[in-house]
Amino acid sequence: MTHPLRGSSAVVGIGLTEFGDLPGKTAIEVLAEASHNALADAGLTLRDVDGLFTSSMERVFHPLQVCEYLGVQPKVIDGTNIGGSAFVNCVHTAAMAIATGECEVALICYGSISRSNRKNKVRGANPNAGALHMSEYQSRQPIVSYAMAAARHMYQYGTTREQLSHVAVSARQWAMKNPRAEMRDPLTVEEVSNARLICDPFTLFDCCLVSDAGAAIVMTSAERAKDFPHKPVYLLGIGTAITHDQIGQMPDLTVTAAAQSGPRAFAMAEMKPSDIDVAEFYDAFTINTLLFLEDLGFVPKGEAGPFVADGNIAPGGSLPVNTNGGGLSCVHPGMYGMFVTIEAVEQLRGGCGERQIDGAQVALANGNGGVLSSQVTAIYGTDETL
Repeated sequence: MTHPLRGSSAVVGIGLTEFGDLPGKTAIEVLAEASHNALADAGLTLRDVDGLFTSSMERVFHPLQVCEYLGVQPKVIDGTNIGGSAFVNCVHTAAMAIATGECEVALICYGSISRSNRKNKVRGANPNAGALHMSEYQSRQPIVSYAMAAARHMYQYGTTREQLSHVAVSARQWAMKNPRAEMRDPLTVEEVSNARLICDPFTLFDCCLVSDAGAAIVMTSAERAKDFPHKPVYLLGIGTAITHDQIGQMPDLTVTAAAQSGPRAFAMAEMKPSDIDVAEFYDAFTINTLLFLEDLGFVPKGEAGPFVADGNIAPGGSLPVNTNGGGLSCVHPGMYGMFVTIEAVEQLRGGCGERQIDGAQVALANGNGGVLSSQVTAIYGTDETL
């Protein structure tokens, strides 16, 4: 029996701001710019919005502040924060609200000035806050947690330093095809492997960017979706899973909750990994890409390293991954989940220029939150996939 959410809603508008340095702007101003861009892309205005979904690492009452700033009074509002995957989770809750008639036009929005805050020495959220077992160690988070997962994967499966480097190089090769990407200079495996050590085994290029940026999407029902300027991109399947908060409670450092969220999304979509034309992963660090390739079923556990080293996720490879350049080379404004969705939508619209995947009809977007703590997997498709 087909799941009631399969194909019931669609993304009809997407909006981005400039990436990198946005001096003189606040995070909520950046969010508003992205929101207006997404609504304009859909041929709508703020008056049409009756569902609002957002999240922030800095502000406790963020959804209230966003509604006030944008001047909207939605019938449905959600600001659940499960880390960087929150915005893929917003797609899940928005789809449910649309399917049940609770709202008709859902705006999912985010804005961040992470880079400006760092330059101005504005302190962000403390990932160790409330962590009873880990806070006393004062570890540098989140990088220490991801480095632990990488070290364990290397020990358990023989993953090499060079294979991690191939992840960064593949992302850069895609970024070189994306005029929006922040990092577009050529990058070699040797340069990644020999770069400044940040946290063993990670060097500088294993770590995501720190950016100012905003992003937003507009969703509506499948029935209304055909009446918008751009061809709709339908949500076919989605799954959410959480395994822990702090890394010390992760059941297995080499297996993320994507091993649960992925099968749920594929089951709803009535698809399998081989049906995916393009995959967008939340690559906060190079190990993320390897873990998600395995946990989402693209390769067996422990075989992602050789798969990536053979060029399979790079331009011209068998599975295009992070075609915008990802968090490693395109943009990463604190919470990256919005951007995996937008790149998936752009690919299925067919408007990605030099990086466009010919004939792409099915795209997967996987959001990651915390320290590999939460995973939300979404599968999108074109009209032909309904």
